[in-house]
Amino acid sequence: MSVPTLLKSVQGKLCRVLRPHHVLGSFSFPSRGKTKFHKPLDPHHKEELPEFEYVGARSTPDRLVFTWGVADHGGLGRASFVRPDHSKGQHHMAYVHHPHRLEFGEYHDVIDIGCGYGFTMFAVHKKSQYTCFGTGINTDSQIGGHEPRQGSPLGMLINPAPLHVALKGSAVHKVSCGRAHTVMLTDTGKVWTVGCNSYGQCGRPIIPDEDYGRTPVYHNLQAIPDPTITQIECGQDTSFFLGESGCVYSCGWGADGQTGRGHYNNEPSVGPVVGDIVGEKIIKVSCRADCVLAINDKGDVFGWGNSEYGQLNSVTDEMQLHTSRRLKFPGMKKVVDVASGGTMCLVLDEDGQVFSWGFGPIGKGPEVTHSKDPTPIPSTLFGCNEITPEAKAISVNSGVNHFAVINNFGSLFTWGKNPGGCLGQGHSNDHYFPLRVAIAGQVLKVSCGVDHTAALVKEII
Repeated sequence: MSVPTLLKSVQGKLCRVLRPHHVLGSFSFPSRGKTKFHKPLDPHHKEELPEFEYVGARSTPDRLVFTWGVADHGGLGRASFVRPDHSKGQHHMAYVHHPHRLEFGEYHDVIDIGCGYGFTMFAVHKKSQYTCFGTGINTDSQIGGHEPRQGSPLGMLINPAPLHVALKGSAVHKVSCGRAHTVMLTDTGKVWTVGCNSYGQCGRPIIPDEDYGRTPVYHNLQAIPDPTITQIECGQDTSFFLGESGCVYSCGWGADGQTGRGHYNNEPSVGPVVGDIVGEKIIKVSCRADCVLAINDKGDVFGWGNSEYGQLNSVTDEMQLHTSRRLKFPGMKKVVDVASGGTMCLVLDEDGQVFSWGFGPIGKGPEVTHSKDPTPIPSTLFGCNEITPEAKAISVNSGVNHFAVINNFGSLFTWGKNPGGCLGQGHSNDHYFPLRVAIAGQVLKVSCGVDHTAALVKEII
């Protein structure tokens, strides 16, 4: 059968199905439930062929949410993983080895995500009265106060629930999570904290024997001199706030000097980080445990906190550093991104080259688990090859024990420790070099916890 004859036959069948006894013109398949029809088409004219439009002209890609890793703590946000309905063929899932598309992202316009230690937070565009949701472990009210009945706070949520916090007309724009506390940044540049404050990480006075689970406190930070905060970052039990001026402020646990305040004490009051960072225009701070990295607008890297694994080896032989220092990386080009895990660090230069150092699976195979100095990871491992020579890394991210890198095509690459399959590679074995994650869409942001991962993904249409 010739192509024109075949097309005429297909068109005729579609006409009979969609509008009996009438000849249809070109048509479009529905987008968002809409179907578009055009002027009538004479089926005897071979040169006039039907037009197939699978996506509406006004459609825009949606942001999707994917989660994976340990599911038992509820951090993946799907209730059926923890409490399955066996009548519907559902089964308990202790962990998920590959990314799964979260239904919550289908009904809410999620604009930011953050993974803590067994819980996940979502910032949602303000189309409803609540703009921040959380799921997972809630023993310290790190995802807010939730009581199905009075006096019975929930220690775990198995699907996203709203935080009932009065934001005074503003909306949560960014979220960051520590071990058991959450920091929220509003679209007006104001900061709120909730959860465990045993080290002062919520930026308020420490109250002995405070019951965080039964008495959640939503605290609005007022002591930051900078009127607008542009970035928030949570270490294990430490919080960092980057002002529009480029100044970095901190509070919380300081036993390894991670507050950068010039001592090793805990800091319940928010104050500026001291040392070489003073007077610099800082553009990013990274900390997932107790070692901190920061970069300025010139591409210089600064560090402070824990250095037991040589993370700050370029400026000190000590295992802790309580004051920020400019790290020495001779010959390295301008650094545009940094990521600091529990024992390992990453930097990304302006050419898209990723460097790693520290102790653990640093991305160079099972035989190389320690490096005192940053050394490059081959660009081919991030998608650069003969077919896509222009591919390069554009973002580096860290969990406590695993890394995630996004390239300019929106592809995600992970490696490191893999409890519960948090690397998204389809298994739970540790991985010692980057490998691409199979995920449907272009990854915009990834957040890594201890044993689970979440990604904000642009839908491909």
